[in-house]
Amino acid sequence: MIDTAVPGVHRSVMPQACIEGLAIRPDGVYVDGTFGRGGHSARILAGLGPAGRLVAIDRDPEAVEVGRGWTDGRFSIDHARFSDLGAVLDARGIGGVDGVLLDLGVSSPQLDDPSRGFSFRADGPLDMRMDPTQGMSARQWLVQASERDIAEALRDYGEERFAVPVAKAIAARCRDAGDTAFRTTGELAALVAGVVRGRQKRPEVGKDPATRTFQALRLLVNQELEELALVLERLVGRLNVGGRMVVLSFHSLEDRMVKQFIAREAGRMARRDPVTGVPVHDTPPRLASIGRTLPDDAEVFANPRSRSAVLRVAERI
Repeated sequence: MIDTAVPGVHRSVMPQACIEGLAIRPDGVYVDGTFGRGGHSARILAGLGPAGRLVAIDRDPEAVEVGRGWTDGRFSIDHARFSDLGAVLDARGIGGVDGVLLDLGVSSPQLDDPSRGFSFRADGPLDMRMDPTQGMSARQWLVQASERDIAEALRDYGEERFAVPVAKAIAARCRDAGDTAFRTTGELAALVAGVVRGRQKRPEVGKDPATRTFQALRLLVNQELEELALVLERLVGRLNVGGRMVVLSFHSLEDRMVKQFIAREAGRMARRDPVTGVPVHDTPPRLASIGRTLPDDAEVFANPRSRSAVLRVAERI
């Protein structure tokens, strides 16, 4: 999620494709499940008429503070996880909606602020929480986790090939340094880089060796994949017929989950009759896939952070 409404500072990823995917009706009700700094929300509001409505959600208090400064009467924002979509809509007296946008991952303000602890490129406290008021920080989790738990997290959430040796080095540092271990992102990044570079036969061009470890810890600390699974199921039940879900993913684990969910809800994974080969639907399909969009060369050149983006759109039937 690289989005903000501040020109020249941050750029929304694939903004036109996201808005086209929503197919906005002027009198419709829409949800921006990841407000960030409002880049996509501003574009949704631009497509709404006087009777339209936009509900924004964000788990980051800083993002919510920005949104609460907006004065458009068609707009509201709630401090919540996007998996709380149903509760947010119920509290506002809203039943069905005409579109939901999810721009996954971290926002530029989160990534570029060293004090948030998301980046291995700038030294700061090893935190990584999207909502710093809740849950354990990445450091708190690391220093109490077992070597096995760390290895599993790096493998499952980061797809790190060297998960076992990296986990062994992390656990050893925690034992040796005690309460002083991993107070900063720089310390963790340097340790991981040393292990990975020592085992790589050929370095990955343009990719920092700590990338997968930082991704894994961020996903784990914020329960991002679990949250995504919950919101996908809940948002479909809230979509009006003809309503759209638009999901922008930035790595393969998220995109695979979205792709498989849409395929399942579209009936493409239904069992088949052993004689006729015709799909047998135990429950009627709820979605029709509208398609997948990737950033073009111009987008990637203008905003390098968009290079891994995948946009998927589906419609409630």
